[in-house]
Amino acid sequence: MESFNKDYLDRLEELHQDVARAFDDLPGEALDWSPGDDIPSINALVTHLTGAERYWIGDVAGGVPSDRDRDAEFLASGLQISDLEARLESAQSFARDLLPKITVLDLERICISPRTGRRFTVAWALLHALEHTAIHLGHLQIIRQLWELQGD
Repeated sequence: MESFNKDYLDRLEELHQDVARAFDDLPGEALDWSPGDDIPSINALVTHLTGAERYWIGDVAGGVPSDRDRDAEFLASGLQISDLEARLESAQSFARDLLPKITVLDLERICISPRTGRRFTVAWALLHALEHTAIHLGHLQIIRQLWELQGD
């Protein structure tokens, strides 16, 4: 495996570990709680960020369709910690299987977003997947903090 792919997978795994820490040991009601209107719950955010990773890594960079329903991701509820962990593992496993097929030369290749028709390089799509996950990690951490403040 090329060093870029190894480094990418290592960073994705680190982000997933941090995501899991953001919901670790929370009660079920915390996973569906929202701190305000138009702010997604932990369940919705984890479902969305794993769906987005699969989309950007698979659909866009790898050309492997997922039949993603982005709108439904934000409606996810009733999930337990084990469900969220399984979603993270599934996303990681997919990336582990696909990334070795992408070479450094492929990073310059143009790919097209099936959802918007916009053109990106494979490198941009892969980096965007990491960026997007990291942004939502911050959201998850803040939602957890707000949940914990309610108990004070």
